[in-house]
Amino acid sequence: RAGAAFQYLLVQKTGAQKNVGLIQLNRPQALNALCEGLMAELRRALDAMESDPEVGAIILTGSQKAFAAGADIKEMQNKTFQECYNSGFLAGWDKVSVVRKPIIAAVNGYAVSVPHISLHPLSPPWHPLTHLPSLSQLGGGCELAMMCDIIYAGEKAQFGQPEILLGTIPGAGGTQRLTRAVGKSLAMEMVLTGDRISA
Repeated sequence: RAGAAFQYLLVQKTGAQKNVGLIQLNRPQALNALCEGLMAELRRALDAMESDPEVGAIILTGSQKAFAAGADIKEMQNKTFQECYNSGFLAGWDKVSVVRKPIIAAVNGYAVSVPHISLHPLSPPWHPLTHLPSLSQLGGGCELAMMCDIIYAGEKAQFGQPEILLGTIPGAGGTQRLTRAVGKSLAMEMVLTGDRISA
């Protein structure tokens, strides 16, 4: 069990043969908002899982209330565009999309940005969103989910790209991934209105 090495994650190997890596976002007081520290830890955990020959697949999840409520706005609210650009603010966010082992996002609660996708019932509480390769949650959380290879969405999952409500547009590949996942019309509606959709 590697969970003790992380402040914002719970990390372990699970399954009958301990061959499934489980990474749980663990920042409940902020609804798992994606701060720089959490994203650095996520990159470290993914590197460890990818290099572990015993791990065949990785599950990325949050809590019942929120997969990830998006980027940590409090952390970035006082930064100018130039500060964000020069510091590589979103650098490394795409680590999830380049891991060679399959990553499954298990989403319940907020994860804003998942489209009109057919759900196939499995054993509760998860249902797969099968129109992949990627989808996401609310803002950064939705983008994080969309970077995964498969998304299982619980009945309470909500997806959206609400950045427009802050006067900006989705970063971290949200506009491109969302369009591929749900089509241009629904993606435009979600990005330009900030509206959420349910699983």
